[in-house]
Amino acid sequence: MQRSDFEKLVSDGIAGLPERIRKKVDNAAVCVEDRPTAEQLRKVKIGSGGSLLGLYEGVPKTVWGRGFGGNLPDKITIFQKPIEQQARTPERVKALVKEVVWHEVAHHFGFGERGVREMERK
Repeated sequence: MQRSDFEKLVSDGIAGLPERIRKKVDNAAVCVEDRPTAEQLRKVKIGSGGSLLGLYEGVPKTVWGRGFGGNLPDKITIFQKPIEQQARTPERVKALVKEVVWHEVAHHFGFGERGVREMERK
């Protein structure tokens, strides 16, 4: 898939968030990269054989408070190649991108991995 087409799917995933959520996503940059770096994999304790589809890096909104002004934006990275490898069809790529975007935005709002997984099951 062309990068521009994949980036459009990511934009659509963000646009598909409920408006009340989308309006509260602030101080966050959403990026697309081919694959995670070795450092990003180490950071989340994924070995070389593992797969990382998306990554939230920043200070969750639940932690923000006094003294947090002037911070760099949070960063949500969506990894194109692992998503394409896992999904295998254009329809599944689209659905998986949406899931990953929502998952990483949930981290922006302070949900840990366990909380995000519980929400996904519901």
